[in-house]
Amino acid sequence: MSTLKKEKLTDSPNIFVKLNWTWAHTFVFVQIVSQLLLLVPLFGHFRFFFRIACFSMSLLLLAFLPAKGTKHPAHNAAIVIIVIILVEFCLHPNINSINAGIVHCLMYVAIIGPIFWVRSLKITPTGFENLLFIMWGFNTLSAIFGVLQVYYPGQFQPPLSDVIKHNAFGGSDLLISLANGAKIYRPMGLSDTPGGAGGAGYYAFLFGIGFALKSKNFILQIIYIGSAILGLFCIYLCQIRAVLVVCGVSIIFLALVLLIKKQFGQLTVMLPGVTAMFLATFYWATAIGGKGTENRLSSLTSSSADKVYHQGRGQFLQEAFDTVLPLYPLGGGLGRWGMINGYFGDNTDLDSQPFWVEIQWTGWIVDGGIFMLLAYPIALFITCQTTGQIALNTKIPEFSIWSTLIFGYNIGAIALTFSYPLFISQGGMEFWLLNSALFVAASNSKVPPILKSKNTQVYSSP
Repeated sequence: MSTLKKEKLTDSPNIFVKLNWTWAHTFVFVQIVSQLLLLVPLFGHFRFFFRIACFSMSLLLLAFLPAKGTKHPAHNAAIVIIVIILVEFCLHPNINSINAGIVHCLMYVAIIGPIFWVRSLKITPTGFENLLFIMWGFNTLSAIFGVLQVYYPGQFQPPLSDVIKHNAFGGSDLLISLANGAKIYRPMGLSDTPGGAGGAGYYAFLFGIGFALKSKNFILQIIYIGSAILGLFCIYLCQIRAVLVVCGVSIIFLALVLLIKKQFGQLTVMLPGVTAMFLATFYWATAIGGKGTENRLSSLTSSSADKVYHQGRGQFLQEAFDTVLPLYPLGGGLGRWGMINGYFGDNTDLDSQPFWVEIQWTGWIVDGGIFMLLAYPIALFITCQTTGQIALNTKIPEFSIWSTLIFGYNIGAIALTFSYPLFISQGGMEFWLLNSALFVAASNSKVPPILKSKNTQVYSSP
């Protein structure tokens, strides 16, 4: 494609200029539309194509957007990750199949792709806030539907995913019993998967807190706080303890950064408010969800944190390092786990049978052995460090709340890798999108000239 055509792709449509609309916003919009189309029974059989739409768009943007703009500090680490996955594809003898291996490579590139293509966009601080607002709005709407699905069973229920319908349990393992005796699927929100409202609830909660802290309009503050409460309610009712813990971790690190920055006003408003929110919503959720919800959530405090974790996902972490890593120090072969294996795998070869992967660390070991186990966490560390430096930079005041919020979000995402393979999913791609967009927006902020000199990065600590 010619340079002229590439340049045209980077320009926002004129109608959206005042909204600071970029391809990042279009990317999120495509994600939302794809998810909504899954709720239309007519399109249920095309679930696979809607699921891969956002990954395909990331690859297209990577291919056609020009490589320009300031590189994210984790850029080189991301290159190393891609090199590792390509070497695994070319040289590992136990690749499941060529098709599965190719898709596995493309998934890695698509998920980490925003770190490369977002830097070419003209995202301003206002544009970044608009991006968060779009994500907050959709996830809040999804959380609202999650609450309605609890109060009016069956009336607001989207069609169940065919994948779940046809599994061994037929979806019966995803039912919960409410206090009134009714059995319903875990709140789905605007998704076709029971428990889907829990993921939406996290964004509604975290971004709702951020917008409430930033807004000076009392009515809007009530709306944002309300969205956070609804999101937390959905997380409780979905009984996803890992997401609940991630909410707590994100808020703790958000408070820590506010403390370091000596923003005591916001800190003294946020901590008591969020604590009260957690407690009040817990009583609301258990009053509706009954003993099952109460017992599930109370198990988090039934013993020490390490014992609780080991009884749940901790055994998978121990297995990853005690069993999987010694057996496959250079990786176990691509295409051997997850939906990639389910859709594209060829499991007739006894040397490349599927792996059962429950947490991200096991996935990293299977996909690249010790090399991936080092490279990906290093990329995440650099990203968190960069976001933390932006958050602590007092010379970018317009980014005070959002950079602090994304820093807490990052720590929460890393915590989630111990319970779920986040970075082989849409959630992992959103992580790289938000951090890349934050970095670009900080670079485009009205920073004093000294911060834009050749020897000083815009994300340097003050």
